Amino acid sequence: MSTDPGPGTDRRPTLAVWKFASCDGCQLSLLDCEDELLGLTERLRVDHFLEMTPTEGAGGERAGPYGRGPYDLSLVEGSITTAEDAERISHVRRVSRYLVTIGACATAGGIQALRNFAHVDEFLTAVYARPEYIATLETSTAISAHVPVDFELRGCPIDRGQLLEVVTAFLAGRRPRIPAHSVCFECKRRGTTCITVAHGTPCLGPVTHAGCGALCPAYGRGCYGCFGPSERPNLRSMVDQLRHDGMSERDVLRVFHTFNAASPEYAPVPDLAAEERHSPRARTQTRPERSA
Repeated sequence: MSTDPGPGTDRRPTLAVWKFASCDGCQLSLLDCEDELLGLTERLRVDHFLEMTPTEGAGGERAGPYGRGPYDLSLVEGSITTAEDAERISHVRRVSRYLVTIGACATAGGIQALRNFAHVDEFLTAVYARPEYIATLETSTAISAHVPVDFELRGCPIDRGQLLEVVTAFLAGRRPRIPAHSVCFECKRRGTTCITVAHGTPCLGPVTHAGCGALCPAYGRGCYGCFGPSERPNLRSMVDQLRHDGMSERDVLRVFHTFNAASPEYAPVPDLAAEERHSPRARTQTRPERSA
């Protein structure tokens, strides 16, 4: 006879994981927790997670895209790109006590938000043989643009250690302890020599949120900005430094138009890049332009 508690006797908090427009990488980060995830399931019940199982709840019913609910904590991956997405995220918010967005797509619109800088019909015509069959919104937007969010966990993909901290924090009823400093602090902690100072390598570390462990600079590559803007990023100084390290205006725009292209904090970059191109400081200090 099974000793597992039934749906009516299991008092563990419930967790739901949702996918919108994304690559599934952040959901896989949760599955990659492996041993830690097994420990967490002693304290919470994974009630809805289509990436992991097609069933829902302790009763093992067939799971659907809208779930059964209610849920104590929902983790949401992906951006809103269709009218159906907008409708479904409102439902997810209604059936969730706490809603946490995970990853660059959910927190900033993701790399698919590059559509926000052009007309979506141009992409549809170029990519699809029958674009009239495609139903999509003009933009790709963060979850917080549609519903209230209790916490945002950044990264492309997210860091598994930070994810475990977020889940355990909500279980304990406290605020997650996620650092707000930049990648530069992580370089210092792991003893990595600044590649910009030592070699003139363009790097977004000074304006990028910590979380990756400064992996790229440790191998001589400038930070890509995977974890999005840090708190109060000094974009004017950053753009000036990138130009000093040999980037053209086009290169500057390109390095900011990646995983977190639609982040509001990055909105001043185009004007700053053009301004620095014409500034006296840029003309006297900038090295000959070269590719990133």
